Amino acid sequence: MDKIRHVPSLQGLQALVEVADCGSFTQAAHTLCLTQSAVSRKIQQLESHFGASMFVRNSRSLRLTPEGELVLASARHILVQLKTLEDRLAPQKRPFRIRMHVSLAVRWLLPKLSDFYRRHPDISLSIETVATEVVEPASDSDAYILYLPEPSGDPSCLTLFEEALVPVCAPGLANSTHPLESVDDLVRYPLLHRSADKQAWIDWLAANNGKSLEDYRHIPFNLDELALDAAARGLGVAMTDITLAEESIERGVLLIPFGHPLKTRGVYSLCPQPSAASHPACSLIMQWFAQQAEQNESAN
Repeated sequence: MDKIRHVPSLQGLQALVEVADCGSFTQAAHTLCLTQSAVSRKIQQLESHFGASMFVRNSRSLRLTPEGELVLASARHILVQLKTLEDRLAPQKRPFRIRMHVSLAVRWLLPKLSDFYRRHPDISLSIETVATEVVEPASDSDAYILYLPEPSGDPSCLTLFEEALVPVCAPGLANSTHPLESVDDLVRYPLLHRSADKQAWIDWLAANNGKSLEDYRHIPFNLDELALDAAARGLGVAMTDITLAEESIERGVLLIPFGHPLKTRGVYSLCPQPSAASHPACSLIMQWFAQQAEQNESAN
């Protein structure tokens, strides 16, 4: 068939954008709610259509070919144009899309959503989660929530809460035959890490006269959600933000065995995309998030 009439698959273009953004077929498959093999097939279909490889693959890296770069640029443009058209034709019908880290969605936002829908039953939020440590803006999102090492100077970004690090563990661990009563007792238990760099524990131990990391046992994870779940199961002591652990502490699943929250300069901020203003519910949604930020500040 004539290629002028046989256009490339829209799903294939979406797959190309996600793989390029994630740097991984596996993560792109998770984002698109597809299997990895399905994403691979869509990329192969694009390669067959254009007669060129989209990526150079090896065991350690994934990078776009020059042809892949050209197709990616066009794919981004097409998807943005379709989103703009959708917004113009039926802005009231689509949800307000927010992109954020999975741990933040599960630990902070999800417990609050019943309040949002009670106040705004006619507004729908679409929550897109990512498992990468850095949340990158996406062209099809209206806003994104990200961690910043210090407050943003952008007036459009809303600080939701400041980072305050605390150790948490299961109640049974703190009340065992070797109780956790001070920083010196940590050598008896594994330290659970929420990121590969172990920076949260490094900062907290330095501020509380702890030992160097080499003096402890470690169980590393790449998500707050995993580290907190492991702590609740009694595997060790996790270091996390007190706001993310708040609901589990209130339910008695976790407790803070000792110490005071360590405030870093880090903040979690909601940043709207420039196009978000076109969504009819944008102002109400931002107001609700501002209320949550005020409640969190007053509670602390």
